[in-house]
Amino acid sequence: MGQEGNCKTKGDYLALSKSITIFDRSTPGLSGLDLPEIQKEASHFIPEKYLRKKKPILPEVSENEVVRHYIGLSIKNHHIDKGLYPLGSCTMKYNPKVNDRAAMLPGFTDIHPFQPESTVQGALELLYNLAELLGEISGMDDVTLQPVAGAHGEFTSLLMIRAYHTKIGNPRQTVVFPDSAHGTNPASVTMAGYKSVQIKSGQDGLVDVSTLKAAMNENVAAFMLTNPNTLGLFDKNILEIADIVHSVGAQFYMDGANLNALLGRVKPAEMGFDIVHFNLHKTFSTPHGGGGPGAGALGLKKHLSPFMPSPIVVKNGDKYGLDYDRPDSIGKVHSFYGNFANLVRGYTYIRQLGLDGLRSVSENAVINANYLMANLKAFYDLPYDRTCMHEFVLSGERQKKAGVRTTDIAKRLMDFGFHPPTVYFPLIVSEAMMIEPTESESKAELDRFIEAMIQIAREVEEKPDIIKTAPHNTPVGRMDEGKAARDLVVKWSPITEHC
Repeated sequence: MGQEGNCKTKGDYLALSKSITIFDRSTPGLSGLDLPEIQKEASHFIPEKYLRKKKPILPEVSENEVVRHYIGLSIKNHHIDKGLYPLGSCTMKYNPKVNDRAAMLPGFTDIHPFQPESTVQGALELLYNLAELLGEISGMDDVTLQPVAGAHGEFTSLLMIRAYHTKIGNPRQTVVFPDSAHGTNPASVTMAGYKSVQIKSGQDGLVDVSTLKAAMNENVAAFMLTNPNTLGLFDKNILEIADIVHSVGAQFYMDGANLNALLGRVKPAEMGFDIVHFNLHKTFSTPHGGGGPGAGALGLKKHLSPFMPSPIVVKNGDKYGLDYDRPDSIGKVHSFYGNFANLVRGYTYIRQLGLDGLRSVSENAVINANYLMANLKAFYDLPYDRTCMHEFVLSGERQKKAGVRTTDIAKRLMDFGFHPPTVYFPLIVSEAMMIEPTESESKAELDRFIEAMIQIAREVEEKPDIIKTAPHNTPVGRMDEGKAARDLVVKWSPITEHC
């Protein structure tokens, strides 16, 4: 934040920014560390054109001031270690701290991808074993760990599918997906050079088989499906859908964003999918949010294996290495080999729990979601009243008729210490609230969430203004969302830059 032009006093600056930055804690002369004197002038070893003309503007603060500042910010911000974060389809669950400890081991942090393979055998072994585990979980023949996000996995999958169809003589032009798809699906389709074809779901919220049949032809490269879908519903026709897709030679792609519902229960390969992406940063509990870092590994059937991004990790005897000799590969999709630290965290999570433990993860996630749904459906509309999987979608249409929108409910929920669920998605549900409690929450926490949601529903009828003006108990009150969307201009500079 900042204002160019006239010099502002510290008080004026704080009034403008309405926030306290680390520079506002700065006191001349304070320091949090002592650095040794540099023996030579910088000009002796740095070319003149790269030297600063004036000293950088840095805050002068003691160590405890730095710690207090950033701890204070973390307290104001909502995060998974602070409370329930029921962000539907984003699977914001607890991240075991042992994962972080494993990722910070010197043997992992002090290596470099350009080192000789003989000096990073442990890292290569971990990558190889992780791919083997993901193959077992998914039932797929091969796994690539190179993509670094879910959408990146989608895009990489489509590039591989294009390479496959091109190899057999027909690159094809379109990709089909249902209207319940994640928004990244059509974006990835366009990025990969295909034309998007969206089909409507049936009245039950699932793929309408007759509509799918009508959309499929030999020009379709793939059908992309999330199962369970964004409504939290498992498609009972999944095997029939797979047959329809394969009958025209198309590939069946599974968006693995909701894999948290299936671990240890059913494998994507058993449902007929040819390729699936894993969100290790969701399903396998590595930190995510705010744009990353992610890990979007892919499991695939053997007919797609030749087109995997190169290199792949291979094992020869008791030695591990990188295989670049893959003439049909689509090439690299990321520098080096994915987000390595997140792959370490995902591997640690899987090894900690084992395959039986992963089954418990999904069972508890499904139980928790159904518990919430059963207790809230009397107070909010439930468009699809049937057993859900790991998440479910409520509608605030009843509250909208009373003058309160879903966005108001979301903001009011923050007053109770909860991050709002995903709202206004999926688009096929009016005033949607997509709620995913995950397996990490206790019954006591779920009951607290239920009580808050019921209280909000009652407030809609008794005192709606308290909801329309929420939140009230957060560091920042209700903001002008329209202005933020239209006038997104962020300028920041420390106070001294104004003088």
